[in-house]
Amino acid sequence: MARIVFDLDGTLIDSAPDIHRVANMVLEQEGCDGITLAQTHNFIGNGTASLVAKMRAARGIEDREQARLLAGFMARYDDAVGLTMPYPGVLAALETLMGQGHKLGICTNKPISPCRAVLAHLKMDHYFETIWGGDSLAVRKPDPAPLQAAFAALGTGRQIYVGDSDVDAETGQRADVPFLLFTQGYRNSPVEELPHTVAFDDFADLPGLVQDLLIAA
Repeated sequence: MARIVFDLDGTLIDSAPDIHRVANMVLEQEGCDGITLAQTHNFIGNGTASLVAKMRAARGIEDREQARLLAGFMARYDDAVGLTMPYPGVLAALETLMGQGHKLGICTNKPISPCRAVLAHLKMDHYFETIWGGDSLAVRKPDPAPLQAAFAALGTGRQIYVGDSDVDAETGQRADVPFLLFTQGYRNSPVEELPHTVAFDDFADLPGLVQDLLIAA
């Protein structure tokens, strides 16, 4: 059996609409125009502080306002769940993987509180034996430490990482683990430019891909 750790935003769930809404609420309070959903996709991946810095820079707001705007974003983040949905096939794939005896976890740069809030809202939290957020350790992805901690918490078994982004690809490479790249998420680079073991665009294929990796090991 395998230990399978997933990224969250852009991998298991399409959370960009909620993140977009919160970002624009913060910007509206500053008297600024909002950012687009496409910009939101590009800004996701390196943690909330990075996202706020990018949205702030996109609207010409000074660096000295970073802490205040980040606090405003975080105050709304736990409630940013109403527009978020799992990607098609995710729940069925998780059910299948659990039924096959695999151990599942999450390693995300999303802060742990909104991470747990959205998983509970979507009734997905029971699938995962361990959850690591962007503030669970002193470092975050692409540093491999959070991913390695997630694997360690799952015990023993073949390690597999599933993600969608440039950050996830680098994390998997630095952790030296097989990386399955979900191509329908928030990556900024072409698939062929990202280090990965295999790419997939349909979660219905994931259990079979995991089985193939285990057979090939």
